[in-house]
Order: sequence, then structure tokens, then C-alpha cells
Amino acid sequence: MVDFSVKDMLAMQSALLGRYNPSDESAPVETGKDKLLWMIGEVGSVIAIIKKYGESRAVTENVYRVKLLEEMADVLMCYADVMLYYGITAEELKEAYTDKFERIVTGRVMDHGV
Repeated sequence: MVDFSVKDMLAMQSALLGRYNPSDESAPVETGKDKLLWMIGEVGSVIAIIKKYGESRAVTENVYRVKLLEEMADVLMCYADVMLYYGITAEELKEAYTDKFERIVTGRVMDHGV
């Protein structure tokens, strides 16, 4: 894989659906939130590696870089779980990302608070 897309990531994560079924209507409402919290925990693991080994070593020394990449992959797997659970497509994410990017570039950043 030279270019790793969100579609690729979602397809790979969908292949793991034997563990759970995000479209299962009997799943508790908290499942999506739980997946987000799990992702935050994985981000904490990335930060822990950087704190433990230092930024320079974490990105330049192979033994630490491998650990960093593995934890970052865990973050993305959780991210894909969240997208799958909430039925967010790669196209929807691209549209939202592009819209946000354009608003930032043009200075039209707005808080879409709920």
C-alpha cells in the first residue's frame, strides 16, 4: 500500500467485524462513546512513548519508532471503529474535512457547538 486512505482503513477494520457488529441495534448506546474513550487511551499510549524515550529518539531510533507506530496504528483502529459504529463514510469525512479546511484557510472558522 503506497497510499493509505480512509477507505482502506475502514475496509480493513470492517474485516475485524467478527469481534463486534457496529450496526447491531442491540448494542448499548454507550458503545460509540466507549470507543472514543478507548481511542483517547491509545493517544495516551503514544504520548507515554514520547515522554519515556523523548521525541527525538521516538522518531529516529528504530526500536522506539516501531513502538510509536504500533500505538499510532491502535489510535487509527479505534478511530475507524468509531466511524464504523456511527456509520460515517470516507466520503462524509472528506467533505467535512475539506469544508473545515476551507473555513480555516479563508478565516471563516465558526464553532458549530451543539
